Amino acid sequence: MNRESLLVIGASSLVGRRLVELLAQEPYAERHAARFTSSKPRDGRLLLDLSRPNDFAPDEPPTTVVFCCPIRMVSTEALTRLHVLGMRRVVAFSSTSRFTKTDSAEPAERAAADDLIAAEDRLTTFARAHGVGYTILRPTIIYDEGFDKNITRIAAFIRRFGFFIVCGRADGLRQPVHARDLARAVLQTLEHDAAHNQAYELSGGETLTYREMVRRVFEGLGRPPRIISLPALAWRVGFSMLGLARRRRTSLQENVQMALRMNKDMIFDHGAATRDFGYSPVEFRPQFGPPAPPPR
Repeated sequence: MNRESLLVIGASSLVGRRLVELLAQEPYAERHAARFTSSKPRDGRLLLDLSRPNDFAPDEPPTTVVFCCPIRMVSTEALTRLHVLGMRRVVAFSSTSRFTKTDSAEPAERAAADDLIAAEDRLTTFARAHGVGYTILRPTIIYDEGFDKNITRIAAFIRRFGFFIVCGRADGLRQPVHARDLARAVLQTLEHDAAHNQAYELSGGETLTYREMVRRVFEGLGRPPRIISLPALAWRVGFSMLGLARRRRTSLQENVQMALRMNKDMIFDHGAATRDFGYSPVEFRPQFGPPAPPPR
């Protein structure tokens, strides 16, 4: 890997910010961190608007590109521009949702899974046609205390109400993975030739039920677990009534599917990643500090 020409796209994303932290500890002569939005650049970062990739003209052409932004945002036009600039190696993040939501009862979730599949196909087709080495990483539930929209959302509910509601037994299996482990995985794939032209499922360091996952969040908050179980029918009826009242049927139906999935196993084997580049994630032991004060 050419350590002097690494470009991170989505440096302010959940995994991107952890990757930038790791890069700061490495002996890279040059580091490029590009945002994937059109906001003003800061902290010495480059600006890359993926809707206008041909405007991107960095002083140091990148040979290695890491997409920490959603893979659906990676267009053929963007790949073409980066290849013209010198890209010869690419790592991109997809999601195991491409497998778990294909049979969802909610059309929007099935569409999201289809988008992931199409985006992966788009990247791999381009890479193979242009001789670019690629690696696609598909994490399970990503968490980073205080920043993610999964585990941190559970913690926020517990902080506010002192309890958490689950669907039925909530015995579906989960494998939360920390953003730090995913950032390390990126650098590991770049150091191992076996990871070229491959896709990997990246799960967390242990498998536990949804209920146990929630209990660990209580533990990380230093609070006794108060978990309330409601049957699936109660969830369906409750969200149907909210849908009639709020006229937000689509988003509420998605919430119903999220609740029902608490009893569905969503586990993946990361053995191939361990074999090919030494992937070794930590157990799920989240630690939450005091909540941030409200803005003044």
